[in-house]
Amino acid sequence: MKIFTWNVNGIRSVFRTTFRDWLAVNDPDIVCIQEIKADAKELSEEFSRIDGYYAYFNSSSLKKGHSGVAVYTKIKPVSVETKLGIERFDDEGRCLKLNFKDFILFNFYIPNGGRDKTDMKYKLEVYKKLFPIFKSLADKNTILAGDFNIAHTELDLYYPKQNENNTMFTPEERKQISTLLSLGYIDTFRHKYPEKKTYTWWPYMRDLRERDIGWRIDYLFVTKSLGPLIEDAFTQRETLGSDHGPYGVILDKTAEVAERPTYAKTEPSTLF
Repeated sequence: MKIFTWNVNGIRSVFRTTFRDWLAVNDPDIVCIQEIKADAKELSEEFSRIDGYYAYFNSSSLKKGHSGVAVYTKIKPVSVETKLGIERFDDEGRCLKLNFKDFILFNFYIPNGGRDKTDMKYKLEVYKKLFPIFKSLADKNTILAGDFNIAHTELDLYYPKQNENNTMFTPEERKQISTLLSLGYIDTFRHKYPEKKTYTWWPYMRDLRERDIGWRIDYLFVTKSLGPLIEDAFTQRETLGSDHGPYGVILDKTAEVAERPTYAKTEPSTLF
């Protein structure tokens, strides 16, 4: 099973550029995308009726054109949830939970915290409220995908010393990823490549992407029961369309791919 996470920085923009070609070439079983920046009820059918995929969306009800997540999946989930009981987080459309027959998948767009750290308290509070949920699912086949907006170790950004007091790499933020791992989860990329430097986000300036000067802030975490199934993990810096690149993981198949639709059977406006 091939799973991707990708912060697309605007679903309309990425559909106009690279997404459809990328999807055809990579043929993933599941794609988790973040920061769709769109109200799903206002998206045309081209965004939901993709051959072979069911489509699920969660949009912000607080601010139009802000945050939001989506999942495209060949495997039909048993159920889909959009609320975790974290009021502002839920209202900003920052999570989708898909319950499958053999595993549970979360797609997250965790708050950034702000360059000036005005939303840092909110960001840390979100992690605090998520941890009991993660802990309760640590003994199940659980996958946490998305933009977590934290580089965990010095291996996860090009300039660690220069950024140790900056948002996404403060000691308090890095502690959140350490806590997540301590609850019984595995960083799929570090599991395969303990010492390798690779990135998933590059600021739009000074040719940083071309020079591969970036941050690894997008992750796929899995519970320990899924650890032995990790076959490969990889980033795709060459895939354009966003300031983030896709991050993919290949697992031994944990669920049968069945009921592949000729298009998503339910339109975004009526999903939830």
